[in-house]
Amino acid sequence: MASDLERRIDQGRGLEPADLVIKGGRILNLADGSIEPGDVAICGELIVGTYDAYEGREIVDAEGAVIVPGFIDTHVHVESSLVGPAEFERLVLARGTTTAICDPHEIANVLGLDGIRFMLDAAAELAMSLKVNLSSCVPSSPLETAGATLGVDDLTQFKDHFGVLGLAEVMSFPAVLAKDPAVLAKLEAFQGRHIDGHAPLLCGPDLSAYVACGIRTEHEATLLDEAREKLRKGMALLLREGSVAKNVTALAPLLTPVTAPRMAFCTDDRNPNEILAEGHIDHAVRLAIAAGADLWAAYRSASLSAAEIMGLRDRGLVAPGYRADLLLIDDLETVRVGRVICGGRPWQPGPGRVATTSVGRHSVKRSPVSTADFPASDAARVPTIGIRRFSLLTDRLERPPTAPGVLRLAVLERHGKGGHIGRAHVEGLGPLTGAIGLSVGHDSHNLTVVGSDAADMAAAANRLIALEGGAVAVAGGEVRAELALPIAGLMSDRPYEEVAQALDRLKEVIAGMGATLDEPLLHLAFLTLVVIPHLKLSDRGLVDVDRFAFVDDVGG
Repeated sequence: MASDLERRIDQGRGLEPADLVIKGGRILNLADGSIEPGDVAICGELIVGTYDAYEGREIVDAEGAVIVPGFIDTHVHVESSLVGPAEFERLVLARGTTTAICDPHEIANVLGLDGIRFMLDAAAELAMSLKVNLSSCVPSSPLETAGATLGVDDLTQFKDHFGVLGLAEVMSFPAVLAKDPAVLAKLEAFQGRHIDGHAPLLCGPDLSAYVACGIRTEHEATLLDEAREKLRKGMALLLREGSVAKNVTALAPLLTPVTAPRMAFCTDDRNPNEILAEGHIDHAVRLAIAAGADLWAAYRSASLSAAEIMGLRDRGLVAPGYRADLLLIDDLETVRVGRVICGGRPWQPGPGRVATTSVGRHSVKRSPVSTADFPASDAARVPTIGIRRFSLLTDRLERPPTAPGVLRLAVLERHGKGGHIGRAHVEGLGPLTGAIGLSVGHDSHNLTVVGSDAADMAAAANRLIALEGGAVAVAGGEVRAELALPIAGLMSDRPYEEVAQALDRLKEVIAGMGATLDEPLLHLAFLTLVVIPHLKLSDRGLVDVDRFAFVDDVGG
């Protein structure tokens, strides 16, 4: 029986039919910029021939289409899709994302090592490539209570796993600059491997010092000058188009044939409704082109550049020896994905599946609360978190607690580690009547409740406890809409279609309660991310992120 190499040689030379041949299309060649007609011959998972005429045991007709490499999401939290890995694959493969680099730090902050094992085991069962960067920030800071703490020894036991690339986003850049021993130990252990960055607004000598620690990418740049400096200082820019943070259009002017090798795309956090309605990495590429980015550069960044930045040398080109992750694009400018070839096989979406895993069940370990846990403030003015639309950044405001549009905000520890409740106020959600509750609260994922009425806030928190996590909308003491997320309080065990339907219902109800944001639940989820400036809330109190310390007067 011929070896794999012998089969590749014989099929590449045309001495025997290839396993699969794509005929009739034109090849977008990211090596020389050409778009020329030609066959693509595939043996197993690899391309073995291009341009020449081939016979195949299976033929894919690509008449009228352009053959491009599969798209790569360079930084994503699968958990933020609110569905399990198998349903995530069903969602994104249909849109042309054949590889994703995930940081499982959402589930790791709840379950610790079991969360990382869950993601690695699930990835091995998928048709798409789901690679893992090991979560560097569990917890993301000492200013919050997470479900687990992972040190350097916890991470290095996975370092040589075949599904692991390196170290995920190093979020606590103040800890890096302060030379925190635990953070430096993780950086030291992964020198020479890929290390993701996360340093919003960092600049000047502090940025240089951060990058000098071997940190190679940045997805938190939001301003052109900030992005340009990071690019000039050696960081690869990951243009992000999530559900809240949307940076592609703003940063697209930087994407040129010169810069394309140092730029890629990511989604970070994107919900299933937006993936269904707009797309995934295909949507980011489409936005970049519409904003004036060079078309060839955009496709290069979505595949070859992404692969090279992340150290994946086996994909990103339509060329012999590369992995046969290929897309048949009906229109290059609008990025209309026709068919998807993943690992050498035509991919067709199957029916949704109900997850049967017991991982992460019963992760909400908190007793019910009462209205007394959500007291009104009697202060004349209070520090108030100001939400910025389509941004993870917030403003530090000061408002009367009864001012129109100012709501009560609470974060309830849910890991069974003290039961703390952090309290604050927030502006920007709209004149909400009732309460919204959510167990997705980056990154420690405690319970977050916002509202105008203490009784409704208590009802929302108690319903989250009963659901084992999820999202709820409460008004007049009644639950008006909900979504259960029983897998670590982060993911549903249902098919994505059911999750999307529940999310649509929640958005409709929450809008009827007075919310004015397009994605109120996702904005709520990021109000607890205490490593993103400027003002955030944890279960332990209101945090001034610029000082990386608690605000002295929480204000009720």
